[in-house]
Amino acid sequence: MSAYLMFIREDPVFDLEALAAYQSHNQSSPPSIVAKPLVVYGKIEALEGDAPDGMVVLEFPDAATARAWYESAEYQAGIPLRQKAAHYRAMLVEGWNPPS
Repeated sequence: MSAYLMFIREDPVFDLEALAAYQSHNQSSPPSIVAKPLVVYGKIEALEGDAPDGMVVLEFPDAATARAWYESAEYQAGIPLRQKAAHYRAMLVEGWNPPS
């Protein structure tokens, strides 16, 4: 069953240098597991509740692979930069397989 990592940026970025360092880190030392980006800071229209400042959604073949990507040493090394740049929430969501 597919799984998704969602990164929700609650407020605008408050440290642009930290965000640039985070993005550079992700490009120069990507985790060995490849994620499929589905949403990368696209336009958000809130239909109910408040819209976050931004969102990223990555698709993985299953929850174990998503967790391995998130927990990889390469990705973990960049998390402090992301957290220094802005307030984020990160969550792992399993997809839905309709009954056959």
